[in-house]
Amino acid sequence: MKTAIITDSAANLQKETLAKYPNLFVVPLMIVVDEKSYRDEIEITTDEVYQLLDDHDVSTSLPSIDDLNKLLDQLKKDGYTDAIVLNLSSGLSGTFNAFRLAFESVEGINITHMDTKTLGGGLAIMVEQACEMVSQNISIPQIIKSLNKLRYEDSIALYTIGTLKYLRKGGRIGKVEGTIGNILRIKPVITVNDEGVYVTVSKGFGIQRSFLAMKDLLVEKFKNAAIDLIVHFGDDLEKAKQLGESLRKELNIRNISLYKLTPVLGIHTGPVMFAYVARKV
Repeated sequence: MKTAIITDSAANLQKETLAKYPNLFVVPLMIVVDEKSYRDEIEITTDEVYQLLDDHDVSTSLPSIDDLNKLLDQLKKDGYTDAIVLNLSSGLSGTFNAFRLAFESVEGINITHMDTKTLGGGLAIMVEQACEMVSQNISIPQIIKSLNKLRYEDSIALYTIGTLKYLRKGGRIGKVEGTIGNILRIKPVITVNDEGVYVTVSKGFGIQRSFLAMKDLLVEKFKNAAIDLIVHFGDDLEKAKQLGESLRKELNIRNISLYKLTPVLGIHTGPVMFAYVARKV
């Protein structure tokens, strides 16, 4: 039995993670700029996306099914017998369903397909856990059970943004809009709920208040338990470092990782965004 882990680029995986696991593969989502398509993080960068957002027609699109099929063909040639496929939330993208339809005609490899109901760092920690468990020869049913526990019990993902206009433009506003209205300085704290859509869990008058609300939610969930923390950011690395270190005062943090947001996610948030993704260890 030889098992591959497949995900999409909304997992926002770091180069170090991809290098660590040779059986981990990413199918890129597509970014469309003025009707021309680019593979996420391969053919366009986050900084380029931010420069184009306000003056060009910029949107996201599903991964190329040709890319997926070529990957599956290569995996079969390389002797893989099984694949665990972890996609971003079906409530935020059609990617899961596109993959599901493609898998209906696939032969020669056993596919276990999971709708993670999350994205970004929340998806990344699930992918990394799956890779670790495969390396330990743990059965696929046990891996899926563990991933569900990680997603719904042992982790949380929260983010705040400077403006809602990019979420609104991309149609990803979900259940956020009605909660905060159009009061310009009210900044939402957003999570992905168990149904896999964005909801507001708190809000602050100004982004600093949102940071405090996010910290309080982390403390409420984890208390003194040891955690690993990912801090996502748009274009402000120094602020992300500051935020991460400030959380050490009130949380039992083992590791902090700083993740610049992948282009396909940055399109929907804009450059002023920060997220905390934490998991119990």
